[in-house]
Amino acid sequence: MVTKTMFQQKFCQECNQKRNCKEVYQQLGKADSSSVVFKVVVAFLLPMVVFIAALAIFKAILAGTIDSKEAQTALSFLLALSMAFAVVLVIKAINKKLSKNK
Repeated sequence: MVTKTMFQQKFCQECNQKRNCKEVYQQLGKADSSSVVFKVVVAFLLPMVVFIAALAIFKAILAGTIDSKEAQTALSFLLALSMAFAVVLVIKAINKKLSKNK
């Protein structure tokens, strides 16, 4: 059961397309297309996971080589950021290659 707030009910009553909304949502629900979940995970979550993992790894590696905590943090951040950027570029290249093959 879907309940609407007062604002939503008023908005829908004043809308000149209120009859078409139901049809559009029904058509979208029946659409036969592939899931975008995998693409969303790859595009958004993978770079973040790579950044966090790289930050932790570089911080641990640099802890033994650089004495200054500020320098460790700054260098770890820059290296992790560059790794995440590289992952984004690789994802774009793969996506471009796959879209050409279709």
